[in-house]
Amino acid sequence: MITVLDYDVDLDLTTGSDRYGTTSRVRFTSHGGATTFIELLAPAVHSIVLNGQALDPKAVFDGERVSLSGLRTKNELIVVATGAYSRTSEGLHRFEDPADGEVYVYSQSFLYDAHRLFACFDQPDLKAPLRLSVTAPPGWTVLGNAPGTEVSVGRWVFERSQPIATYVSAVVAGPYHSVRAEHDGIPLGVHCRRSLAPYLEAEEVLETTRAAFDHYHRLFGIRYPFAKYDQIFAPEFNGGAMENVSCVTFAERFLFRSRVTDVMRESRARVIAHELAHMWLGNLVTMRWWDDLWLNESFADYLAHGAVIETTRFQGAWATFCARGKQPGYDQDQGPSTHPVAGVVADSAAALQDFDGISYVKGASLLKQLVASVGSETFERGLRAYLAEHRFGSVVMADLLRALERAAGRSLEEWAAAWLLTAGVDTLLPEVQAGADGRYVSAVIVRAPPDGGSVDRPHHIAIGLYDRVGERLVRRDRLELDLIGARTDVPGLVGVAAPDLLLLNDDDLSWAKIRFDAGSLRTVLEGGIALLEDTMARSLAWSATWHMTRDGELPAGEFLRLVLQGLTTEVGVGLLE
Repeated sequence: MITVLDYDVDLDLTTGSDRYGTTSRVRFTSHGGATTFIELLAPAVHSIVLNGQALDPKAVFDGERVSLSGLRTKNELIVVATGAYSRTSEGLHRFEDPADGEVYVYSQSFLYDAHRLFACFDQPDLKAPLRLSVTAPPGWTVLGNAPGTEVSVGRWVFERSQPIATYVSAVVAGPYHSVRAEHDGIPLGVHCRRSLAPYLEAEEVLETTRAAFDHYHRLFGIRYPFAKYDQIFAPEFNGGAMENVSCVTFAERFLFRSRVTDVMRESRARVIAHELAHMWLGNLVTMRWWDDLWLNESFADYLAHGAVIETTRFQGAWATFCARGKQPGYDQDQGPSTHPVAGVVADSAAALQDFDGISYVKGASLLKQLVASVGSETFERGLRAYLAEHRFGSVVMADLLRALERAAGRSLEEWAAAWLLTAGVDTLLPEVQAGADGRYVSAVIVRAPPDGGSVDRPHHIAIGLYDRVGERLVRRDRLELDLIGARTDVPGLVGVAAPDLLLLNDDDLSWAKIRFDAGSLRTVLEGGIALLEDTMARSLAWSATWHMTRDGELPAGEFLRLVLQGLTTEVGVGLLE
């Protein structure tokens, strides 16, 4: 019914410590004679003009919505209001620095808070260009979704943005400390409050950003679609980071004020890469509705880990993901509030209920499995086609699957139904038997669905065979295969000498809990984890023993003994943390 043509938003940040001025001009098309509403959460509305006719705010504004009737096919709405600053990173947040008394403001429009800042049709598929104007105190820097210019003292005017969703609209203002640079023709900025300038480490942030830009340009085959890229460390930010178009905000915990582990630096690099990935997956191509939120978060999480491995010194990013990222996701997927990766979301408020480790971590794990199954070149070819076809558009899950199916030359309908539309964690167990010569005479992988479950999920996994060589466990061989049904024969193991450790889901390709055969469990309990040189293999072994303990299959005291032993031998800081 509604097509938004553009937004013009004028903010006055000089009106006091509690309130600010906000004027919205919205141009949109509709069916002639139709009735609708636009959203605005504001303590006061001073005037509303629709197609040149003044409306009585008391009659059409209920505190959250402005009712609009008698619409034309092409409409212009002007709303003049007073907005309220928040202290909870909802709408326009205001912060006074206790170190020096300076004031900083920044917006947080996700998930459903853009209408706290200006009058808008606040849903993700109604994308439109946004032009911002801001009156700010002298000496402030003001940033938005497009390049801006201070045309007179304190008066900032911004270029019109590309069509964007309201939830990634942004304004950031204050006496920020700024470091500016350029890469491949793209203006870059890194900003923090002045009192934290000594901790900014701008060059490290910029180095990570430059490398991620190059990586994504190669991967997507589409140049960065926006005019500049600012990254702001925002005080009191209530999340990790937010992918506002070309104006990304980060929590200040990523400004390190003391010595930190490499895991923390790896985490910062991954978050930088994650938010940049959103410029294509989320901002260039946007989900039509919140039930496909995973299209944003799962993709960004998966791609960020690959970017970090390809472009930084943090080569163990996937092992960190296995150790630190997946465990909370596994817990959530086994809890009473579990849900499918791609769920059904009735309204914006309900979307936040599914904004968790399942939409991020499980989704990223499923993409990792899919890539291993179809091949990275095939996956990348499908991804490029998807981005090119839906550039600046809105999509549903089926659009992505069609692009990947065309690239792979096979249907993904059954895979999507089994993995994206169901909840829960399967358990994988090896049933192996060795003959008198120590070679396997039979090998079967058993897939057990969660209690009460009957979903037949196909798994693509690797099996690692590890032998003890001196004081090490060394991988002798690796098999990659698909698990179909409840039991899958593994003919590739028959006739093979039984290893000291048979590790299912080696390289962590699937979303599953794993178990050990009797001989492998003995190796693990006798100190075998410490003998594994590969951090990913150790991470999987730690994960497996924890899941066995959680499920009542390994005594808690035995797991505690392993942990105490591991504290003296484990060299992977990500695993220790």
